[in-house]
Amino acid sequence: MGAETRIDKAAKVVTIHEAKTHLSRLLAEVEAGSEIVLARGKTPIAKMVPLEPPVKQRRVPGRFAHLVPPGYGDILSHGFHDPLTDEEMGLGLDEGAGD
Repeated sequence: MGAETRIDKAAKVVTIHEAKTHLSRLLAEVEAGSEIVLARGKTPIAKMVPLEPPVKQRRVPGRFAHLVPPGYGDILSHGFHDPLTDEEMGLGLDEGAGD
């Protein structure tokens, strides 16, 4: 690399030849938020960065609900918030232990 050239470690370094060959793919990466450094040989000469930060897609709740195994779907409707019994808490009181 050049004498005092600093390259962000997260940036992808691409030669000019590769950039000409794969420009559309590289622009798609930049649109997604990546930074790409263009280099002539091993010397970096330019950086491709997005003009605006990528817009994050809004999360859709329940999108993967079909992947949940049967019986695990709606845990709250099966008494999740119900108080535990003494046996469930491990407080099985022995009737004859205090004698």
